[in-house]
Amino acid sequence: MRLDRPYRSLLPLIFGFFLLSLTVLGTLWLVDRQERSFGAVRHTLEVQNRLSMILSRLQDAETGQRGYMLTGRTEYLEPYAKALSGLGTEFVALSEAVADNPRQLTRVKALKRLSDQRQDLIRLTLERFRSGETGSAIELVREGSGKRLMDRLRDVIEEMRAEEQRLLASREAMAQRQALLVKLGLLASGGAIILLALFAIHDARKRLAQALAAAVDLGETNEKLKKEIGERQAVEGQVRQMQKMESIGHLTGGIAHDFNNMLAIVIGSLDLAQRRFETDPDKAKACIDNASEGAHRAAQLTARLLAFSRQQPLEPRPVDANKLVGGMSELLRRTLGEHISVETVLAGGLWPTYIDAGQLENAILNLCVNARDAMPDGGKLTIETNNTHLDERYAAEHEEVTPGQYVVLCVTDTGTGMPPHVIERAFDPFYTTKGVGRGTGLGLSQVFGFVKQSGGHIKIYSEPDHGTTVKLYLPRHFGSVSIPASTDAPGHPVPHAQDGEIILVVEDEERVRHMSVDALRSLGYTVVQASDGEQALAVLAIQPRVDLLFTDIVMPGMNGRQLADAAREQRPDLKVLFTTGYTRNAVVHNGVLDPGVAFISKPFGVDQLALKVRQVLDGMGDNRAA
Repeated sequence: MRLDRPYRSLLPLIFGFFLLSLTVLGTLWLVDRQERSFGAVRHTLEVQNRLSMILSRLQDAETGQRGYMLTGRTEYLEPYAKALSGLGTEFVALSEAVADNPRQLTRVKALKRLSDQRQDLIRLTLERFRSGETGSAIELVREGSGKRLMDRLRDVIEEMRAEEQRLLASREAMAQRQALLVKLGLLASGGAIILLALFAIHDARKRLAQALAAAVDLGETNEKLKKEIGERQAVEGQVRQMQKMESIGHLTGGIAHDFNNMLAIVIGSLDLAQRRFETDPDKAKACIDNASEGAHRAAQLTARLLAFSRQQPLEPRPVDANKLVGGMSELLRRTLGEHISVETVLAGGLWPTYIDAGQLENAILNLCVNARDAMPDGGKLTIETNNTHLDERYAAEHEEVTPGQYVVLCVTDTGTGMPPHVIERAFDPFYTTKGVGRGTGLGLSQVFGFVKQSGGHIKIYSEPDHGTTVKLYLPRHFGSVSIPASTDAPGHPVPHAQDGEIILVVEDEERVRHMSVDALRSLGYTVVQASDGEQALAVLAIQPRVDLLFTDIVMPGMNGRQLADAAREQRPDLKVLFTTGYTRNAVVHNGVLDPGVAFISKPFGVDQLALKVRQVLDGMGDNRAA
């Protein structure tokens, strides 16, 4: 098996580590052999010492025998007895010391036999001497048996000593050869290590050169990559710009189409009304009604566009979604028709939500109308409420979603459903799959903008031929719920002025100002007017009584909010009603009206203006100083 180039360069290192391992093992082996050599020396010395002790004790026994026989004194027998009493222990120790050597063990047995014979002869001599057989005892000594036994005993001892010396010399020679081999191995390992170090240095230099060359190549490649990324980003920027322009073109085209249709109705109807005003007043009135309807449709279109762009002013309050849905049931049944079955599934213990109740009703109505259009042959519509929690994982997978607790409101139909490519564009303004004249394509985009502006989340689940579910996730409100009663129910009388009330109208657009002044005067109010903030403050300075300041927000110089603050410095109890077609964050921040602000959006009708003015003057418009 062939190794790759990077692995082949590791072979010298592996070989070097192998040599080092052999060196360490050889050193350990040498230490072990030296320990064994020292053990052999100790063994030889021990055997020789035991042999010397045996010989010495037998000689002491002979000496004690002679002294006793020459002098007759018993104290000479003490060394004799002591010498013979220790011989047994010495022979046991000697046998254990040479137990691994059969020849030496045989000699120990022979030595023990000779020692026993010599001891027996000494005892016999002493017994005859003690019994008075002095001559017989002396004859045993002169006869020479004892000397011959001792000579043979010494010969055995010398043989054993010679054997131990021979073994010791052989072991020392072996240890010297082993030490020489280890030294040679150490020298060889040292040489190999030096060669390995030289090779490693050479290989390191080679790798360093390769790394420097690779770094240069990498730098060049990186520069090329940066250039390509820059070119790609430029192309992507152009594509995004083209897509943006395409989206803007689609949006402006849709706006232009719808507005032109509505303006055609308004302009054409007013032109016809002007022509027929004197000859046919009834037809002129019908034309005016037609123009008014077209203008209202244009106002609704503007409101939907503001909703999609999340710029409509909202008045959120704590809302019980169950009560709101329950209150809409009859309206939905009348709007959707008898061929649509409406069912509500309202969760028990539903949390309150903090939202603009009127806009939420519009959103639900939009979703229900879309569901009705998806069920041309009839079907079932289900509105369901529930509590839910969106966790960190879900929030990470969906843009602009904050983890937390939500009130979820589901609108489900059994209609035609939507394929994935339609779901992706469902919230785009002016995008619709309905036929010509059956939809503006702004319904879902308005709902999307409203929910997002309210801090919520919207999700569509749909399959072709299996219906659609739209889920509105509305942020939970922690606190009590208090929904104010509606004052604009059908048939409610239009309120008028009371007790000579005076209203100051401030509007920089002259025609709009005149329209507002005429409308308020038609309701019985006394009206003074100003074209800007400075003129309005001057009017307040000279006008003794002003019950309400009705001001536009967007004006050159001093805006409506600044005017209201300056006016309240003069008259702290002055009530204020703001109006504008676009707030620019003067009284609306993050899409929500500032606390204590009373507001009416342009365009508005006389009835809407009458109701709102009456609410503020009667203290129902929450018009406390912000």
